[in-house]
Amino acid sequence: MPTTRGSMKWTVLVDNRSSDPVLETEHGLSVLLETAHNSILLDTGASDVLIRNAERMGINLSAVDYVFISHGHSDHAGGLKYFMAINDHAKVVVSPHAMCGKFFSKRLSLHSITAEWPEIPGERLLTVSQSSEIADGLYVIADIPHTHHLPKGNNHLFVQNPDGEYTQDDFSHELAFYTDGFLFTGCAHSGLENILSACPFTVRTVVGGFHLLDLHETEDELRNLADRLMRQYPETAFHTSHCTSDKAFHTLHDVMAEHLHAFSCGTSFES
Repeated sequence: MPTTRGSMKWTVLVDNRSSDPVLETEHGLSVLLETAHNSILLDTGASDVLIRNAERMGINLSAVDYVFISHGHSDHAGGLKYFMAINDHAKVVVSPHAMCGKFFSKRLSLHSITAEWPEIPGERLLTVSQSSEIADGLYVIADIPHTHHLPKGNNHLFVQNPDGEYTQDDFSHELAFYTDGFLFTGCAHSGLENILSACPFTVRTVVGGFHLLDLHETEDELRNLADRLMRQYPETAFHTSHCTSDKAFHTLHDVMAEHLHAFSCGTSFES
């Protein structure tokens, strides 16, 4: 069991929503996590929005020690090349499957959602294909078993194989990040319950998208999910936005109340 390492602060740099008109929004997610020992960028959004928003918030991204990429989609890894242009030392933590995959969505119309990867020097690249401790107190959860329900929005998401054929994405390229009671889910394509089940440590705070989109899960399915989360994790605080729709959030909140919180660009929490 990892030991408690002291205070931490997390700040949302990129999200679909913002309560601050100074900060830009986009379909993407990026969160800066600062602990007593490390500064970790959790995903990078879709573009250079994270750079501009960080500047407006007075955040120095050149001081980041690690950048964690949860999966290979462009809304989470698209900002990596802009980040690397201003940070010359942070290690990039990613699944090897994320970097080599060609990812597509068939929602509304077929379109690529593959990230454009910059050149990453070998000494800065840390590929993770199985759950491991990447540094003292920093854990990556990989190869997440799908024993619980998966988000229905995954039905629109595909991988293109070398023959040009499209197969359902199994999200073997998705990782989650954990340190000192804090769990980052990225988009939670593997399912929030599956990610929590795969985490062997106590989780006090969950941050990320839950991939619960409009017109996919029914209200009853969302309420049942919320009931299960409350029973299994009664001491855990859940924070979500990005790929969690407003409708899904309000349905979950009806059940979870003060255990569920919405975030947006500029949201910051200290513990």
